Amino acid sequence: MTDTDTPLQPKKKGLTRRQKRTLSRGVQYAVFAAAVIAFAATADWGRLQNQFAQADIAKQMFPDVITLALKNTVLYTLSGFVVGLVLGMVIALMRLSSVGPYRWLAGVYIEIFRGLPALLIFIFVGVAVPLAFPGTEIPGGTYGKVALALGLVSAAYMAETIRAGIQAVPKGQMEAARSLGFSPAKAMVSIIIPQAFRIILPPLTNELVLLFKDSSLVLFLGVTLEERELSKFGRDLASTTANSTPILVAGLCYLLVTIPLSFVVRRMETKAQEAIR
Repeated sequence: MTDTDTPLQPKKKGLTRRQKRTLSRGVQYAVFAAAVIAFAATADWGRLQNQFAQADIAKQMFPDVITLALKNTVLYTLSGFVVGLVLGMVIALMRLSSVGPYRWLAGVYIEIFRGLPALLIFIFVGVAVPLAFPGTEIPGGTYGKVALALGLVSAAYMAETIRAGIQAVPKGQMEAARSLGFSPAKAMVSIIIPQAFRIILPPLTNELVLLFKDSSLVLFLGVTLEERELSKFGRDLASTTANSTPILVAGLCYLLVTIPLSFVVRRMETKAQEAIR
């Protein structure tokens, strides 16, 4: 080796991709933990407990919050879901029809009712329908109005979901049914639609969760004390007691239903993906 020669320097190795991911994940956890600690250290828990967690006020809500408010919320949701499912099926079939006016009407309905806020639909059902048809009462009173309003809102979304499910069924299923002597209508009802519903069951269940929360808009229809749902029930008691504990309890009642339903949706989606594999 001459004086001009320099020894070879070892190459510096950087972090591997796996190490970088681990480091990034550690930083994210640290930031999250710091945010939680900062929130816990700066929040005034005494005032929060005084405003949102008064046990004596919460006890006053039972059993009515379950036997009345939660029961009405479930009834409103299920009735709206049934109306939306039936109407959505009709609109989906119109959307797939070979008759041009049917497709046009279905498309207009979907675009309008998907674009309008659900609040406006409730106001339309509660105000515009009685004005347009004087002396005409929607069957079922408030329950019928809520079912119609929620059904009109959800039908637009369900129609697109059902249409996608029908189109996801292999075309060979219809061809096989026709070769066995089924008419197009009978093949659709007996073969195609049942398979489509197995495909779209998770998104339909997710729509049920959304309807459960949208049922809180029933207060804009004007309800009696016996027709109140969770949100109205909680707001009324919060106004009476000048405390927000009833609103918190009502929110927890929503979670009692929505969390299990969300878990069911995830399980169904997982099973559907496993079936595809």
